[in-house]
Parts: sequence; structure tokens; C-alpha cells
Amino acid sequence: MSAPSRFQAPIRWGILGCGDVCEVKSGPALQLAQNSELVAVMRRDGAKAQDFAARHGVPFWTSDADELIARPDVDAVYVATPPGSHLELALRVAKANKPCYVEKPMARSAAECRAMLEAFNAANVPLFVAFYRRGLERFQTVKRLLEEKAIGEMTGISYRFNSPASKDAPGQLPWRLEAEEAGAGLFYDLGSHLLDVFDFLFGPLQNVAGIAANAASPNLDVEDSVAMSFSVGNATGVASWNFASWGRADRIEIWGERGKISLSCFGSDDVRLESPDGLKTFNGKLPPHVHQGLVQTVVDELLGQGRALSTGETALRTMNVMDTVLNSYYGGRDDDFWKRSNAWPRNR
Repeated sequence: MSAPSRFQAPIRWGILGCGDVCEVKSGPALQLAQNSELVAVMRRDGAKAQDFAARHGVPFWTSDADELIARPDVDAVYVATPPGSHLELALRVAKANKPCYVEKPMARSAAECRAMLEAFNAANVPLFVAFYRRGLERFQTVKRLLEEKAIGEMTGISYRFNSPASKDAPGQLPWRLEAEEAGAGLFYDLGSHLLDVFDFLFGPLQNVAGIAANAASPNLDVEDSVAMSFSVGNATGVASWNFASWGRADRIEIWGERGKISLSCFGSDDVRLESPDGLKTFNGKLPPHVHQGLVQTVVDELLGQGRALSTGETALRTMNVMDTVLNSYYGGRDDDFWKRSNAWPRNR
């Protein structure tokens, strides 16, 4: 049974950083989830905040984060800025004793994530993280098939992601390729999705080991190639990401003693179940607003009607895995590693 709630329906949301991710993926999800309303938005560029509010029917806009957080008609705050500001903004929300839904990755390092989680635990208010794939039908189908032992005992897991290299010049890089804003390179941004999916499907990953390198991206300081190994119970797993590749790949394969489940992490292809009985496929299409399923679980928890699928605790597990894999490249990640002058390959 869920704990009694201090909130009444609807949950009224405010967004800090109403940028591109809020246009389709998340902003409408806050409006369309049951017992949920979007009542305020903030962006440092006030004109852009005003434009977003006008187009999405949001009654209040501002360029001041503290003004939005303090509003009595804002029950919960969604931090939709790049990871470089997640810790600072989340701590302000915790100080206001309001629940927070923060974009993924949760912050720039596990150390920052722990600081956030400690603040919300001390304030006795919940912290959620926008690993929305937990709320998608395609991954819930995989979880059900595993629980039903559709492939028997799981024996192996593999994943491969390939994409072409960034062509952006130094000084013109998107924030996702700047460690100070993103926490690392694209592995932190994209790899976090896959690793959180694995946490959702299999539980905490064990015996994690990995290596990262900059193999073919002289315009970047951050990693462009990552490989890791892990275990889940008696099953072993491997995963690799190549962000400087000739071609593209995105494939999860889960092997068992009696079959295989396969699908992409980022696509909308069908989930495939192959076994001696033949091939079965299951709907893998993405909904119009991909955050909506997860947002609904967050709203339900705030109203005392269920449990959220992605929390600060689950997201911290994913951050710990990524930091383990990236530690050797960055020479440790428990401090402000992006400010160190000679400790990692940014100055190679």
C-alpha cells in the first residue's frame, strides 16, 4: 500500500529549462498524464520562455528559477537543463521542500548524484529521474518475457551502439560533448539510457569493468569509444559504444538457454522473441510523448496511488556504473574533474 500523500490532484508542475526536450518528449507529457498540470515554465531567455508558454497554453512564465520554485501553485519541479546545472537547481528545489523530476543523466558524476539524493532525503521529499524508457511498452514487454522465463534461464547479454563522429569544431561543440556541461561525452548522455534499461530489466549490474578512449576524434576532449563487461546473477554481459564509427548500430540481445530476445535501445522496432517454437514479435512503437508513461508513475506516487519507476536511488546505480567505466579515462570522478589541467586526455 502506498503511503498517504500530502498532495491533492492535480499535481501542478513547473519546468526549469523549457528547451527542445520539453517541446514534444516531456512538456506535453506533464499536461496529458492523468491528475497532472503544467502551470509554470522558466528559461534564462525570457522571450523563449514566454513563447513556449504561449504555444503550450502554460499560464505563467519567467526567466528566474527561484521565482518559479517559490510559487505556491507549483507542487513539483522538473529540471530540464543540461547536467551541469542539475545539482545546483535540484538543491534549490530540495530547500523549498518540493519534489523534483530531473532530466537524465542525473548529474555530472555519481558524487553529484549522491549530494542531490542526500539533500532530498534530508528534506523528506522525493527525487525522480527522467529515465523514461522504464515507462515504455517495449521495455516493459521485455521485462515481462524475462519474468515469464520465455527464453529459459538467462545466459548472456550483449549490446552494441555505433554512430559517426562529430564534425563540430572545438569551441562550437554542443553541450553534450563538453565535460563541464554534460559530465562526459556521448556515453554519459546516450549510454545512461541503455544502462538504466539494464538496471530496470535485470536489477543492479555486478562485477562492472570497462575502458574508455578517444580513438578518432581529435576535435574532442571527451571519450568517443567505450567498452564494458558485467554480470547479472550467473549471466555475463558485454556492451560497447563507438561514437566515431563508419556505420550505425543499436542492438540489444538477451540470450537464454531456450531462446533470444532482441530489440534496439533507441528505435521503435518490434521486440523479437526467437525460440525453437519460432519467431514472435511484440509492439515496440514509441508513443507521441515518450515521458508520459514514466510521468504517470511519478504523479501516482505523489498522490499516494502507486510507485514511480525511476528514482534518485535507481539513477544513482546507473551513475555508479558509468563512473566505474570512465574512471580511468578521467583519472577519477569524485571531484570537479573537468577543471583539472593535466589529469585526463583533454590536453593530450
